[in-house]
Amino acid sequence: MPTAAKLVGAICLAVLGWVVADLIKPLLPEGTQVGLFSPISAAWGFIVGWRFTGKRLGDGTGSSVGIGMGSIFLLGFWVLLSFSGYEMIRLSMRLRYDGPVEALQDMFQIGVDYLWTAATPEVIGTLLAGGLITGVVTGLAARRWN
Repeated sequence: MPTAAKLVGAICLAVLGWVVADLIKPLLPEGTQVGLFSPISAAWGFIVGWRFTGKRLGDGTGSSVGIGMGSIFLLGFWVLLSFSGYEMIRLSMRLRYDGPVEALQDMFQIGVDYLWTAATPEVIGTLLAGGLITGVVTGLAARRWN
């Protein structure tokens, strides 16, 4: 059931996903094809905001700040999983792996490498501030219109 909290949470996290993706792009190695990095990150933000943030705050289960912080961790998890999985599939098409277990192990290593690349004070600060703002604004929307 659509609610104002779900819509506000989805929009806030979609914007946050796009902004953080744009902050990460210059940190990637020279010549990296970023393609749909920002739109996919925004899409994951929309999904997490709708399914997690808006749902929890719309039901009144949890504090705004806590739900906002949890949302940024979920957003980061799904974006990392998506892009490390994509990179693993791309490498497996070039026959880099001997088997599926090796491919999955490398997928997690790729995810850790991406995480270390993105772990700058600017990105972390933006995520924390965005999570705080998302939680508070979504909480206000839930109290006002739900």
